[in-house]
Amino acid sequence: MQSDQPAGGENPTVTDQFAGSQEQPQVLICDPIAEAGLEQLRESCAVTVRTDASSDELHQVIDQYDAMVVRSGTDVSASLIDAAGNLKIVGRAGVGVDNIDIEAATDAGVIVANAPEANTVAAAEHALTLLLASARNVSQADSDLSEGDWNKSEYVGTEIRGKTLGVVGFGRIGSEVARRANALGMDIVAYDPFVGPEPVESVGGELCSFDDVVERADFITVHTPHTDETHHLLGASEFEAMKETTHVVNASRGGVIDEDALAAAVESGEIGGAAIDVFEREPPDPDNPLVQSDDVLTTPHLGASTTEAQRGVATTIADQVLAVLNGEMASTALNAPSLESEHIRPYVDLSEKLGQVLTQIVDERVEELEIAYSGEVADADTEPITRAVQTGYLSPILGRQVNIVNASRLMEKRNVQVVEQSTNVDYDFTSLIKITGRTGNGDEQVVAGTVFGDSTPTLVRIGQHRVDVPLESHMLLFKGSDEPGVIGHVGSILSRHSINIAGMYNSRETIGGQAIMVIVIDTEPTPETYEDLLDIDEIHAVDEVQL
Repeated sequence: MQSDQPAGGENPTVTDQFAGSQEQPQVLICDPIAEAGLEQLRESCAVTVRTDASSDELHQVIDQYDAMVVRSGTDVSASLIDAAGNLKIVGRAGVGVDNIDIEAATDAGVIVANAPEANTVAAAEHALTLLLASARNVSQADSDLSEGDWNKSEYVGTEIRGKTLGVVGFGRIGSEVARRANALGMDIVAYDPFVGPEPVESVGGELCSFDDVVERADFITVHTPHTDETHHLLGASEFEAMKETTHVVNASRGGVIDEDALAAAVESGEIGGAAIDVFEREPPDPDNPLVQSDDVLTTPHLGASTTEAQRGVATTIADQVLAVLNGEMASTALNAPSLESEHIRPYVDLSEKLGQVLTQIVDERVEELEIAYSGEVADADTEPITRAVQTGYLSPILGRQVNIVNASRLMEKRNVQVVEQSTNVDYDFTSLIKITGRTGNGDEQVVAGTVFGDSTPTLVRIGQHRVDVPLESHMLLFKGSDEPGVIGHVGSILSRHSINIAGMYNSRETIGGQAIMVIVIDTEPTPETYEDLLDIDEIHAVDEVQL
């Protein structure tokens, strides 16, 4: 597949050596991007630019890198991801991710992020350029004149004012095309199964069925990704249903249109013309019927090829890479949730720690994890919080294998059902997250927490016991009887083993009844420490919790 190169030749092929020193995060640039993005990355990362590397070379060295940046020229296959032991993010400097195996990346916990906004205007403007050029036979007239033929009378075009533009796919680019076309006096009809009528009506258009768009439009512009569902979305039967004067424009993805059928429809006069910027195979074969046709205007995937767009996608993807390498979330991640606001970030940290606590204090395998949100947090987008709970629950078991990208899939593989509940009322806390782990024999363990004003994640409940424990790095959870002298005895043993107590929190059901004690400590206990603690008659169990 041809790489969509940056405009202006800002970033030629560079043959740097592959990664050496690991003092900084290592970033591999596999396809050319604008220099502005490289400069951004170089401020805090070691950047290797290898736009000439073969697939075999990438497989041999990819495990040295924390991030890789690609355009459409590099195949990020499942095998390449499998070889990438340290990879945290694949950044696509552009929109389409057909060349990235997102399923494999998700399974491996690798974020895939793109730059969906930066080239929107460039792509929309190019689609309109193709539309206008096709309407006025610009390509054919230019070719004739270049050969010395003044065929003015042969190329009578058609005005677009008052004509109907059919927009197939009303996302970012499709809606921008529609907005501009409406300003030029065109009527808009649109088809997109994933949007309601409001976005279309906001640009003076009408949301219709696919068949209506095909039959009514004088011009049709396609703006959908290429998927199994959209493969050859426009084919022989659709061209037959169009008006004889209809022009078809594709500046989205190759494969959405049946190229052989389109070439035949134009050649036979079944439709009025076509202008194509993308192909099912890029670069197209020399005998591709669309390239060979004098009646079809073709360009070599120029939709995003403006200086402004290339700089925009480069700096956008640099932002995403740097965010992930700094332990933050990528706002344009395709396989991980993004934060709707900074307000919920402390709850993401809280929920991951609550998940870690639950795993380390539950006695048997959990088969159901119930996450209940109450108070203000229930009104937020809770997907990143739920993912963080799952990450925290699995991390003591799986270690670095799990993160917010693959946690949900790993829970499914372990047959742990995740249930969410929300209510915007909580009488004790502004916001509360409660996690209940249920085992196969019906036992339950509950932990709950909140975030206080200084963003401190705090454990406020264990089982039926109310506590008030800042979630620190190391804790001991004691279960036993509420008897005099126990706290002093525990403190003496920890002191004898040179373990400093950073905080102590107690809770009991009734005087003399069951009690729990949580002690935050600075150093890890030895096996001998546990033996001495369990020799205390009133102590029934001691759980160690590491965060």
